[in-house]
Amino acid sequence: QEQLVESGGGLVQAGGSLRLSCAASGRTFSNYAVGWFRQAPGKERDFVAAISRSGSNTAYADSVKGRFTISRDNAKNTVYLQMNSLKPEDTAIYYCAAYLQITNLLKAGGFAYDYWGQGTQVTVSS
Repeated sequence: QEQLVESGGGLVQAGGSLRLSCAASGRTFSNYAVGWFRQAPGKERDFVAAISRSGSNTAYADSVKGRFTISRDNAKNTVYLQMNSLKPEDTAIYYCAAYLQITNLLKAGGFAYDYWGQGTQVTVSS
């Protein structure tokens, strides 16, 4: 079983950068694909990015392509989300989530993910 803990959120001005971390406690982290999701007040939770268990495949929402980069370090049981050129509309609670990856296809639906962190707040001021 994986336990996920996000960190790195905070307040940043538009155009700035933040790096989120998602630390996992399980011993089989390298078997899991990991995704980042976000939820703004009054809105549904949206997919942001995902990375395969090996790190060789990634996927991004159109709204963050070219600005956000997902990566992982399996030796450290950690997945990162580097966020550059932040916009006020990126303001949300960011969650990392994981599922046991069987096929090469990365999943964007939150229902496919089995484990979730508690979230970290990202606020981008204009």
